[in-house]
Order: sequence, then structure tokens, then C-alpha cells
Amino acid sequence: MSDEMQHEGAPFQTVDEAIGWITQRMPQFGIQVGLKRMERFMELLDHPHRRLKFIHVAGTNGKGSTCAYLTRVLVQCGYDVGTFTSPYIERYSNRIQMNGQDIEDEALLKLANQVKPIADQIAATELGAPTMFEVSTVIAILYFARIAYPDFVVWETGLGGRLDSTNVVTPIVSVITNIGHDHMDILGHSITEIAAEKAGIIKSGVPIVTTVEQPEVIDVMERTAAEKRSTLYLLGRQFSYEAVSQELNRQVLDFTGPFRTIPSIAISLNGSHQLKNAALSVMTLEVLRQYYAVLIDDEHLLEGMRTASWPGRLELIRQEPRLLLDGAHNPEGAATLAEALRTVYTYKRLHLLMGMMPTKSHSDYLRHILPLVDTLIVTEPNFFKKMDADALADLAHQVAAELGRPISIEVEKDYKRALGMLADRTNPDDLAVVSGTLYLISDVRSWILYRTDSDKGW
Repeated sequence: MSDEMQHEGAPFQTVDEAIGWITQRMPQFGIQVGLKRMERFMELLDHPHRRLKFIHVAGTNGKGSTCAYLTRVLVQCGYDVGTFTSPYIERYSNRIQMNGQDIEDEALLKLANQVKPIADQIAATELGAPTMFEVSTVIAILYFARIAYPDFVVWETGLGGRLDSTNVVTPIVSVITNIGHDHMDILGHSITEIAAEKAGIIKSGVPIVTTVEQPEVIDVMERTAAEKRSTLYLLGRQFSYEAVSQELNRQVLDFTGPFRTIPSIAISLNGSHQLKNAALSVMTLEVLRQYYAVLIDDEHLLEGMRTASWPGRLELIRQEPRLLLDGAHNPEGAATLAEALRTVYTYKRLHLLMGMMPTKSHSDYLRHILPLVDTLIVTEPNFFKKMDADALADLAHQVAAELGRPISIEVEKDYKRALGMLADRTNPDDLAVVSGTLYLISDVRSWILYRTDSDKGW
């Protein structure tokens, strides 16, 4: 059957039409937390999620790299692994992968044509129109359940946990990276409120692995795990790690867990925070091995951890002039980036290009990063929701004055022109950094590598 005949009468004839319908739901319907529309989707589709084994990953920072470690090791061990992450870096299809490969255009088109009539049906009810992220989550579930058939699905939350659309599933293990100040307009204004939302992915009897550190957040995790009768594996109690060595593109850690000790685990991702994400991933894999008899040979574990990669996080994307991309977009992410800039990278002067969304805690972000910066260029991502560059520059001036650090601050709202300004200021001994919202990282990475604009959505 030809493609034309196959798509005859379907809502979309091309994959670009399908992606356009999905991504345009973001400016149309925004973010609406809650599971009622997802539950209705699953009911109308005969509950496809029930036939999949999910590893559910939540947290403020580190979700993407943790998903990358888990996926890479399980693939290395010979398993077929689906991965659902957000937001994507270049193309919409990046977010739905099978064994590290993006969903095929034909499969995405087919599934969008199946989902649209159901989305329209739900939109006509009191539940209202499904959001972009809900439609994406449904397409991912259908792809894994009806086309790809993975052994495991590494399943990243979009926002929060308790009311996130991904929480329609019951996983075989839950993972929470850390808790920090992010999406406070939606998740709550205190760390304990945010922690309660993230802990919403903990399910009855399902083990939970976490690297949260604040005492009040640990209390939330312990209380929730006890209520759900879930075994809790907490960094510093049930498992630990020790840094053995750290250099650019190679770090080594020793892991100690309740079941065994694994020495000399090498990773290529940079920054000391990646040691913690690696330990979290290894503990999760140990739970899979111990609870579900997943076959994980040490050889495959070590090779998978060593070769795992994650774009847009401390990624040196260009050598001349040197350009580092890092999607730090909240205070905790800025602290992690600042530590890496102090300990991993060498440079004479540091030039930073940044752009943000309007809903974040940017003063604390700037307090972490500005002490290192010689030149700051403020821009805007090519996205309908963005923080005005002039307002962000004003805030940067205030924080710089508070820190008593005179730095050059310039505004260029067009990110492509801003990139040119950044390159012009970066000498061979300097380092250029692009940081902030992942929408900006997506724009910059797509433009530098492919000279194309990135898709948009969440």
C-alpha cells in the first residue's frame, strides 16, 4: 500500500503536519496538570500502558542523564529499551526513542493520526482539550505498546510527578534524582511542597531509589514510602559512592550498595554531579537485577556507564572558539554549572550567553554564576513563552551590583546574532558558555550543528 493510499482520509498527510498539530497545543492549551484526561485516553485505547515495564524517573535536575545511563546500560546488556524524555534537544522525535534511535517518521505519523480523533473526542467533553505533553505521552505509550515492544521503558516525568501525565503508569521501580527550586508557580513555593509532588510517583509496593539530600525532603520520601509500603533506597544510607578520580571527559567512582560493591565505574559525562547521577543509576540497575532477575553483567554495566552521553549538559560542542552548552535553568543547576566551571574547565576569560523562561528563580541563578563571568550576553529563545531579555539584563545588573562585580552586560534578543557576538568575544584562551532554558539550548545546538531551527514544544 502506498503512503498516499495509507494516509488517505487521515487528519495528517505528512509527519511535519502531525508534529505541527502536537507542538501547537503548547501555546494553545499550555500546561494543565492532572490525570483525568490521561486516564480517559488510556480507557479509550484499552489501557496499552499496562503491558509495559516502566522505570519512572522524576526530580529537579539530573533526570535526563540518569535516563541516559539507564538506557545505555540496559541496551548494552542486550535488552530492547524505550526512552521517553522531555524537553527534546533538536527534533520532536528525539523525545521518543527505541534503543537510542528516534521514533520513525512513519510511526509518528501513523500514531498521530490514531490519537487526533480521540483527542478531539476528549476535548468535546468537560475534561477539555488534551495538552501537548499529554498527546506526546499517549503517542509514546502507543509506540512502545503496539509498535516497538521494548523490554523496558525509561520514563521521564515532564513536570513534577503526582499530577504529571506520565504518572498514569505503575512502574517496576521509581527514581527521584533530587529536589530543588523549579516550576514553583505550579509545584509549590516550598521545598517540602515540591518534594510531595515529586514523591507522587511512588507507588504501592514499588521500590524507590533517590539521591535527595535535604532533611525535610528525606522526611517526605520516608513518609511516602512507608505509606505505600515501598522499599526506599536512599543515597548515604542504603547506598553510597566515592569519587576515585576526576578529569575532563572521564570520572571514576566506587559504588557501595546493599547487595554488592562495584569498584572503578568510569563515566564520560562531566561535573561532579554526574557521579551522583551515576550512583543513582547503578542502584536502580541493582534493584532491577535483585528484584526482577534482570541480567546485568559487570562488563556490560561498566561499558554502558562509560559510553552514556547526554546532549546539552556540559557539552563542548565547538572547539574554535570553545563553546560549552549547559541547560542549567534553576539555582541548583547554576550551582552545578559553576562548580564544573571552577573544577573541570580552564580558561582566561569566561563569556556567557543566557536566555530564560519567565517563571524561574533567576536571582539565585545569577548569584551562582556571575562571580565567574567576564562578559554576559542576554538573549531570548525562539519560543512564544520567554523572559524579556531587557528584564533579565536589569536583574543581572542588580545582582552584579549586589556582588560588587563589574561585568559587561549586553542585550541581543536574536539568539543567532547573540551567538555571533559571543564568538567574536571569545579568544583562543577563553571559554564561551550558553546556558539557561533548554529551549535556548535546543535553538543553539540545532543552529550550530545543522544550521536549522529546532522543533518546539515540551
